[in-house]
Amino acid sequence: MNLEDRIEKFSAETDMKKLGKSAERAVNDLLDALEAGEIRAALRDARGTWNAVLWVKRGILLGFRVGRTENIAKANKYSPFSFVDKHTFPPRAFTKRDGIRVVPGGSTVRRGAHLAAGVVCMPPMYVNVGAYVGAGTMIDSHALVGSCAQIGERVHLSAAAQIGGVLEPVNASPVVIEDDALVGGNCGVYEGTVVRRKAVLAAGVVLTRGTPVFDLVKERVLRGDADAPLEIPEGAVVVPGARAVASGWGKARGLSLQTPVIVKYRDEKTDVATALEAWLR
Repeated sequence: MNLEDRIEKFSAETDMKKLGKSAERAVNDLLDALEAGEIRAALRDARGTWNAVLWVKRGILLGFRVGRTENIAKANKYSPFSFVDKHTFPPRAFTKRDGIRVVPGGSTVRRGAHLAAGVVCMPPMYVNVGAYVGAGTMIDSHALVGSCAQIGERVHLSAAAQIGGVLEPVNASPVVIEDDALVGGNCGVYEGTVVRRKAVLAAGVVLTRGTPVFDLVKERVLRGDADAPLEIPEGAVVVPGARAVASGWGKARGLSLQTPVIVKYRDEKTDVATALEAWLR
């Protein structure tokens, strides 16, 4: 029986007493495959649409069902940190052979997350289970990569950037940041939003499925809905903006609402301004 069939079998079991060591082994094999990048919690199809891989997400949820809350790491003379969590999801340990940098200072990558070679983790940051982080990406201080989020190659997640996780429901769209995108400081990307390749989110931009994004260049409004995520186009440069309340009490008092605005599309000047210096790596 292959891994998918094993996960589906155990996930369908409603009697916890029947979820024994075999279920734990299936979860362990799943997390190994996620860490190796052999499977992913979301995939892009030929049309460019990102879709959740349902059996993988069910397997992660199975890991919480079979997990026991334990002391999974104890403080020692080298580290003040200790953890109490499901034993199925301990913090990952890395070696030089993994080809990534985890700078000292309190960062954690949870079991079941994939970090490709060349990733740089500046402290403190956190990557949750099921996430995928592509080669050459930098995760800056206080940044979060949520559960099952998909981060491309050569992405820069700036300080305090929050990339939301989508674990339940299992068919919910993932949060995706594609290759060569830049996410500025204090940005928040949530609820299945897709940021296409080479897009730039200036500091402070917040995106959710329900956020209207005003494209000044192409004179259109981008929105997500119940059936489709909000998508930021390839190469778009998005900055925080505001739109006036159009009527009633709010208009009378000159109130406005926060609104992301596309002010341009990426060009050579943008590339120079957003380039990551090689020496940082």
